Amino acid sequence: MKKAILIAAATFAAILAGCGASSPVGLVDVQRIVTNWPEYQNYQSQLVVDEQSIASGKGSTAEKTRAALALQQKYSKITEQLTQQIRDAASKIASEKQLKLVVTREGIGYGGVDITPDVEKSLNITEKASPAPSGS
Repeated sequence: MKKAILIAAATFAAILAGCGASSPVGLVDVQRIVTNWPEYQNYQSQLVVDEQSIASGKGSTAEKTRAALALQQKYSKITEQLTQQIRDAASKIASEKQLKLVVTREGIGYGGVDITPDVEKSLNITEKASPAPSGS
């Protein structure tokens, strides 16, 4: 799960340069999106179930290794698809708000325009109650 979040965060850091004319930088909180996105959470839950099924299965070590590799490929593809959906939503919002650049909130101390709620709305995500960010 952490790997998927890191992949999504790294992807966002490199996207959307030149999306608009002369506006500020947009920020997307990937952690918040994946925490609130039922589609992502469902895939993560299924991954855990599938991993446990392989580990507790009766196959040989070689069979379990093959099954684990196939599972990894499956979920890598799913993660890419979900990341693309987030990227597309962020790109749309960036264009609407005429942002020059969108980066992930992770590692950003201050500044920028938080477009996370807009991206969540575009993905039909309802925010779950969460504590306020530290330092606020």
